[in-house]
Amino acid sequence: MFNKILIANRGEIALRVICACKELGIRTVAIYSEADRNSLHVRFADEAICIGPPQLAQSYLNIPAVISAAEIANVDAIHPGYGLLSENANFAEVCETCNIKFIGPPPEVTRLMGEKEKARAAMKKAGVPILPGSEGVLGSEGEALEYARTVGFPIIIKASAGGGGRGMRIVRSEQELPALFHAAQSEAAAAFGNGDLYMEKYVEHPRHIEFQILADQYGTVASLGERECSIQRRHQKLLEESPSTQVTPQLREEIGQMLCRTLSDIGYVNAGTIEFLMDQDRKLYFIEMNTRIQVEHPVTEMVTDVDLVKSQILIAAGAKLEEVLHGPISQRGHAIECRINAEHPEKFTPSAGKITAFNPPGGTGVRLDTAAYAEGVIPPYYDSLIAKLVVRGKDRDEAISRMSRALGMFIIEGIYTTIPLHRKILVDPEFRAGQTDTNFIERFFARNAAQNQEHKVAS
Repeated sequence: MFNKILIANRGEIALRVICACKELGIRTVAIYSEADRNSLHVRFADEAICIGPPQLAQSYLNIPAVISAAEIANVDAIHPGYGLLSENANFAEVCETCNIKFIGPPPEVTRLMGEKEKARAAMKKAGVPILPGSEGVLGSEGEALEYARTVGFPIIIKASAGGGGRGMRIVRSEQELPALFHAAQSEAAAAFGNGDLYMEKYVEHPRHIEFQILADQYGTVASLGERECSIQRRHQKLLEESPSTQVTPQLREEIGQMLCRTLSDIGYVNAGTIEFLMDQDRKLYFIEMNTRIQVEHPVTEMVTDVDLVKSQILIAAGAKLEEVLHGPISQRGHAIECRINAEHPEKFTPSAGKITAFNPPGGTGVRLDTAAYAEGVIPPYYDSLIAKLVVRGKDRDEAISRMSRALGMFIIEGIYTTIPLHRKILVDPEFRAGQTDTNFIERFFARNAAQNQEHKVAS
C-alpha cells in the first residue's frame, strides 16, 4: 500500500480523494494555486504545497511544478482526480519516469482511448456498436461531404482530441457543411492544439448513457452498471441518475459483458467510463471513453456501495479486483446527483465571489460532496462546479422526493447557483415521467418561458 499520495487537483474532487486516503491510512499532499490558499483541500491534507499563481497553465496544468511538489514531498503516487491532468498520457509517462505511481490507466491506453477515432476503431473491432461515420480522421471538407452523403444527414462533426462540446457541430444539410466544418476545425485547434475532426451520424433526441467499469492489473474487468446523463446544457451535464429508466437488466448485462471483454483485451487498468448514445429504439452506440473517475461517480457509489476512489487506489497498489469488490456487483435503489454550479440559474454565466451563507442539507440518504463553506471565496479562474448533491431512495419516486427536500434545505448566499434550476427540473412533468434526452433543457426552458408569458397575460 502507498504511504503518501499527492492529489493533482483542487476543489471537491481533491477533498474526495483526501477522504478516501484517510480511510485507507494514507498520508496526503495537496497542491494549490495562490487563489486556493484558503481552500478546504489545503486545510485537510496532511501537507500542502503552493505550485504557482491562479492561472491553470502556471499551476494545476504545470507538469514540472506538480512533479517537483511530488518529489519534494516524497510521495509514492499521484491521484489526478478528473479534468486537468487526469487524461494527459504525457503526464502519466512523466510520473512513471520519476518512479511515482500514476493512479489511472497505462499511458498507452489513455492515449488510445483519448484519440476518439482510434477508440471508435478499437470498439468496432471488438463488436461494440458504434454510430456509422468516418473511418478515422477527416482529411478535408470534401471527404467529410462524401461520408455525410453516405450515412445521410444530419451528421455531427467532432474534435478527435477534445470533449466538452468544443470542436463539435451538427450539420443538417450539404449547404451548411463547409462553414461548420471549418468552424469546428478552428475551435478544436484553439482548444486542444489539434484540429483533427471525425464524423458520425447524428441521432435526434438521444439519451446519454454511460457505463462505469473497474479493471485490475491482471486482466479482470467488472461493470458497475449505467448512469443516465441526458440532462445537459451546452454538452455539459447538469443532473445524473442511476439506474437509467430505459436500460433493461438484459441490456445492462449484455453491454457490461461486452465492455469487460473489450477492455481486458486492450489492457485497461483502473476506473473508466464508456459513454453511449441511446436512440429512440433503445439501441446503444459507443461515442467515447473517459479514462478517469467521473464527476458523477457518486451516483454509482450510492446504488452499488462500492467506493470507486478507494478502489482506484487499491488497484493502483496492486490489489486484485476480487479483493477490492468482495463479491458480485448488485444495484440497490435509485440515486440522483445534481451538480451545483456557481452560475446564474438561467443565463449560465459564472458567478465568482464570497459565499456569505452556507447551509448544507442532511438526513437519510443524502450526500454532499463539496469544498465550499461560509465566507469561502469562489475564484473566477476555474470550473464553476462547487458542490454535488446526491441522494438515494428505494426507488426513483423516493429519490426525486428526497432530492427536492434536500435542495429546499440547501442554502448558498452571496453568489448565484443552479439550485433554483434543479428545483424546477425536479417538478417538471417530462422529468417526472423519465422522458429525458439531450434536448430536454431546451424544451424545459421553452415550456417555462411559455408559462411565464401566460402568467403575464393573465395578470
